[in-house]
Amino acid sequence: MQSFPAPALAMVEKMRAAATAEPDRAIAFQGSPGANSHRAVSEWDPAALPLPCFSFAAAIDAVKRGEASCAMIPIDNSQAGRVADIHFLLPESGLSIVGEHFMAIHHALMALDDEGPFEAAYSHPHALSQSRHYLRERGIVPLSHADTAGAAAYIADKGDRKVAAIAPALAADLYGLKIVEENVEDSADNTTRFVVLAREALDPAVLEGQEAMTTFIFEVKNIPAALYKAMGGFATNGVNMTKLESYQKGTSFAASMFYADIIGAPGDPAVDRALEELAFHCKELRLLGSYPMARERG
Repeated sequence: MQSFPAPALAMVEKMRAAATAEPDRAIAFQGSPGANSHRAVSEWDPAALPLPCFSFAAAIDAVKRGEASCAMIPIDNSQAGRVADIHFLLPESGLSIVGEHFMAIHHALMALDDEGPFEAAYSHPHALSQSRHYLRERGIVPLSHADTAGAAAYIADKGDRKVAAIAPALAADLYGLKIVEENVEDSADNTTRFVVLAREALDPAVLEGQEAMTTFIFEVKNIPAALYKAMGGFATNGVNMTKLESYQKGTSFAASMFYADIIGAPGDPAVDRALEELAFHCKELRLLGSYPMARERG
């Protein structure tokens, strides 16, 4: 908790106390109060008690320890791509994906005053990436911070009028900053997909009759055309794969892990056949969860 900027600490302590009293209502998120993940928690469940955590790992650990019922974690963004480390943290967490949420992301440039010019702006690396053209055109140097709202709190504490933050407009209200300009993201349709992680997976049977997603990771056997053959089962069974990404496993660069999303869930004969064929060509296959589809694909 002490890693949060001083202006955020009182709010963090108050929110943590409320979550401790009712952990079944608590949803952990990474960042300071006012961060986009905080907004996502409130949109996902307005009755939830948001539990701020300094890192993604800390938010996951809060769920594993029973301090929160689940965690709301950003997994990818329409502009900046996948969120760093999530593909490593998810499989290792022991938690399951039980939901997804899409949220429009709008950033504001904020500072102690609105006069400028500003030499630099602090924010989370993804927010900086989503506003890189805006910053470059104004000669503002991007500086990384642990989260967007934390950057706003840091600016409030720092007292330097030549430095700004990029964060949700809510953060300006929480930390007493002035909004210099709103909607500084480079794309008007900037959107982040969040996943909801819980200790217990959803039973695929509860998804019957509704559109569902299934997320899994796998490593194919180290033989020629293994990936091509592994993917064939989805094509022949008519299962739509909406996401496929690779990442390196270990430091040898000899094996790649793959992260995938498909439409459907186990129990659907087509999905079962496709996953069975995939498993035949794999050294490892691990389901990370099946959950209701929040937004139509395709």
